[in-house]
Amino acid sequence: MDLTSKKFIKNLLKKYNIYPSKILGQNFLISKEVLEKILDAANLKSKDVVLEIGPGIGTLTKELVKKAKRVIAVEKDSKMIKILKETLRALKNIKVIQEDILKTKPSDFILQPTAYKIVANLPYYITSPVLRKFLETDFKPKEMILMVQKEVAQRIVALTPDMNLLAVSVQFFAKPQIISFVSKNCFWPQPKVDSAILKISQIGTDLPAIDTDLFFKIVRAGFAQPRKQLVNSLSNGLKLEKEKVRNWLKENRIKPERRPETLTIKDWIKLTKNNIIRI
Repeated sequence: MDLTSKKFIKNLLKKYNIYPSKILGQNFLISKEVLEKILDAANLKSKDVVLEIGPGIGTLTKELVKKAKRVIAVEKDSKMIKILKETLRALKNIKVIQEDILKTKPSDFILQPTAYKIVANLPYYITSPVLRKFLETDFKPKEMILMVQKEVAQRIVALTPDMNLLAVSVQFFAKPQIISFVSKNCFWPQPKVDSAILKISQIGTDLPAIDTDLFFKIVRAGFAQPRKQLVNSLSNGLKLEKEKVRNWLKENRIKPERRPETLTIKDWIKLTKNNIIRI
């Protein structure tokens, strides 16, 4: 049973009268080399518990089960559940759950916080909400190894002067790095864009002692109008007098005319900590 074989995948789907759903972002990995890169990045140990999101036909799942203590695979598509029962039937340390990952709580199926890893070939359309969900939860994973759209991965690891809201949102909580770029030719059906293997580590290990809600309120205001000077975007976004914002920025040694993409995570933290304006 070669789950990376395009011919085998087509026959398997035909058997169940299924065609890959564009809406659910179903693109199946057909590269053994890429599969190995994901597993190498995950660096699984025999005691690890793994949460896989969107297992599809079980290509990655079968390999995860060989290395981890337990794999919990959450699949939204009821049709894929039928296939998983066939492809994973001989495996013992696997639990398949039919559920929308965005409508669940990690505590629903993870017994101990920070005691699991997420390894997944994510449907592109849920990348941002999945990141937000698992980085902000009290049940944070130890690491996340994700196949995501190449452009999204590049935005997440961006540094000044090319920061963006997504980069700040991820880098505040963790350390992201691109392991490898993956050609669209490594999937069937072939997507329109290339992908990247993204590793997110050190999750929640060095969080600053600040009001997180306030931090993101300030950051979102700053990036609401990214082409504007910081003094203008913060003034508009936070509904504050421009002169007060100007003084606030200067007191934190940030030039008011700078653009938000030029600020570091430390700059945003400093603005939150030294926020003399009551927001």
